[in-house]
Parts: sequence; structure tokens; C-alpha cells
Amino acid sequence: MKKIRKVIAYKHYFEAFLSAQPEKIQNKIFKIIEIIETFEQIPSIYLKQITGTKGLYEARIKLGSNIWRVFCFFDKGKLVILLNGFQKKTEKTPKKELEKAIKLMNLYFQEKNQ
Repeated sequence: MKKIRKVIAYKHYFEAFLSAQPEKIQNKIFKIIEIIETFEQIPSIYLKQITGTKGLYEARIKLGSNIWRVFCFFDKGKLVILLNGFQKKTEKTPKKELEKAIKLMNLYFQEKNQ
């Protein structure tokens, strides 16, 4: 499969989240990342923009009845930056997780523009 996007992690947050997950979940997360890298149009069951944010997305991982989210965003359209992740236990995304992701995204662009 030809990659049309590059996916990278910003700082250590994604790796910390990933390494804390069981192997089955890690494999599922890698599968979703592969879809993001190779599909021209990514189905919204795998990647969805978060309403009310400027360009923040969530990669969506589901295994059985369990749900995980990994926040990410695009840089120059072809580079996807992975941020923090969490296991979703309620309907709404926890506010502190969302605020952390927005803070990290802003930090990324600040550092990049220096």
C-alpha cells in the first residue's frame, strides 16, 4: 500500500498512551494509523473532526464495546500529528483531554514557527 500521508507523534504523549495499552489495542491503533496514511478519503468511523475546534481531529479505535480516542491534526495537509489518547468511558469526550490536545496543537505550531 502506498502511503499518501506521513503520521508522526508530537513529543511523548502518544507513545505513553500507546505503551499503556494491551497488545490487541496497540495492533488496532496501528491499523487505524495505516488507514490514515494510505486512504485518500478517510472514513469518519476512523477519523473525525472535533466540532468547535480549529482543525483538531480524533482517530477512533473500537474493540468490542470499548472505545479509545487519539487526538491529532494535519500540518500542510499531508502530515498527521498524533497527540494524547485516552479510553472513552462516557458519551462526551472529557474536557480535560480535549483541552490538553488543543494546548499541545497550539504548542506544536508555536515551536514550528520559531
